[in-house]
Amino acid sequence: MVRILFIGDIVGEPGRQAIATLVPRLREREKIDFVIANSENAAGGVGVTPPIIKSLLESKVDVLTSGNHAWDKKEGILIYDQEPRLIRPANYPKTVYYPVPGKGSLVLETKSGVKVGVINLMGRVFLDQLDCPFQVGDEEWKKISSQTKVIIIDIHAETTSEKKALAFFFEGRVSAVLGTHTHVQTADEQILRVGGTAFISDAGMTGPHDSVIGVDKEKVLRKFLTRMPAKYDVAKNDVRLQGVIIDIEERTGKATAIRRVNESL
Repeated sequence: MVRILFIGDIVGEPGRQAIATLVPRLREREKIDFVIANSENAAGGVGVTPPIIKSLLESKVDVLTSGNHAWDKKEGILIYDQEPRLIRPANYPKTVYYPVPGKGSLVLETKSGVKVGVINLMGRVFLDQLDCPFQVGDEEWKKISSQTKVIIIDIHAETTSEKKALAFFFEGRVSAVLGTHTHVQTADEQILRVGGTAFISDAGMTGPHDSVIGVDKEKVLRKFLTRMPAKYDVAKNDVRLQGVIIDIEERTGKATAIRRVNESL
């Protein structure tokens, strides 16, 4: 059995502090074998930088995924080519003149030698019109499924319908399909009936929860009330780490349990 901690979107410095403090504690207390975290909001609420990626990986996170804010910090773009444990949505369009940095999937081993595959995809409903996450996800699955049956998909998307449809598309082929992006932890964690695939619409947010999805609530209220431009700042209070813990049979890749995590800093 392999136990995986999947962490919802890390937001700003408060989220990074939660990772540094709580991930080592959770790994020990819950006997976690492998940690995956979504990092796309880690630098001031949008994007990443090389020092931030380094600090997150040093905090006992094994793999970092991303999403629609992958390229929001110019200094963080090339890190996707330089750090193999950082991946981005696989369904960014393949182009001839400007190749997209990084990759959309990987396989790594736990300390006990269990191989874990991770695929990062992004939805298309209410987001940028990328390549089809179903078709590209299938291609990525074919690349790594010969190496391991333990495969986790981070689907970074707006709608629960698109996330749930993707889970049914991969049911029985991957261990878990886990949603990110909305920053609100949902209560629909389940193991799909036929294929043993774990699912949750959104794993939640790791950062300040006395906020509007991580942003200073006064700034957001001002924008809603006046419709005038406002600079969004990351909030500071009620910092929590949210995600899910999944137990997976190493031999079959089937999930046997999924439960939510909501840990205060």
